[in-house]
Amino acid sequence: MAHEIIELFTTVPPGVVLDATLGGGGHSELLLERHPHLSILGIDRDLSAIAAATQRLARFADRFRAVHCRFDHLTTAMNTANVATLSGALFDLGVSSPQLDQAERGFSYRHDAPLDMRMDPSEPWSAADVVNGCTEQELTRILSEYGDERFAPRIARAIIAHRPIESTAELAEVVVGAIPAAARRTGGHPAKRSFQAIRIAVNRELEILPAAIDAAIAATTVGGRVAVLSYHSGEDRIVKERFRSAETGDCTCPSGLPCVCGAIRTVRLVRRVPRTPGADELASNRRAASARLRVVEKIALDH
Repeated sequence: MAHEIIELFTTVPPGVVLDATLGGGGHSELLLERHPHLSILGIDRDLSAIAAATQRLARFADRFRAVHCRFDHLTTAMNTANVATLSGALFDLGVSSPQLDQAERGFSYRHDAPLDMRMDPSEPWSAADVVNGCTEQELTRILSEYGDERFAPRIARAIIAHRPIESTAELAEVVVGAIPAAARRTGGHPAKRSFQAIRIAVNRELEILPAAIDAAIAATTVGGRVAVLSYHSGEDRIVKERFRSAETGDCTCPSGLPCVCGAIRTVRLVRRVPRTPGADELASNRRAASARLRVVEKIALDH
């Protein structure tokens, strides 16, 4: 949804836009090319992504700065880069294509590799710890909550029975074997949801998202925009809830009556319905199928 994102930031005030999930720098490159009034502060928890984006954006060295950190530490990143306020922020959630395609990172069921899935390889907790260390109850919750996996209890029991599991190929085989044959015939690879769930648990993706969105909104100046691309129903629920909280100020007054509870609105919704990829993008990028784009614009404090 590159075109939509470029257009969204056309009207923001001159200044710094936070690319909170820098990745390979694709979104940042487009924003820097099309919007000379903007600079980019890119953050990522993956040092290889920082290196790749820095090389890609070398020609914008005067308008680009990268900091290695998680996006829920964006205030620290801003302090490091000496940035006081933001003209906007962009979150492109989930795993990046390079991470999926690098077999040794252990993100994909399509490659045989050690169980890892860490976006920041320096962090101590990996997919092997989740798969081999969590209780059956914990595994069931992770698979159900983070993967929307209807066979979560069966898969959790199978994982427990086959421990230790050391590779992505072993895990995929166990997951596939735990799912009824009839259910394997539709919906893509049978292990897709389980791998997604374990990756989310390893990287605490849903846990750290609410604070990151709130901090981005707080740091954005009036007229700036915060945009979030999500690919998972749990992510989208969190984004929708945090945006609604900022839009209403968590007002507790009855609908249709003037607010008397002191709630302070800080944003307006740019669209009430999330944007989704068009047919052309879906034809060229199947990974975009589940994408949802939500956007808010910062407003002057409104009681």
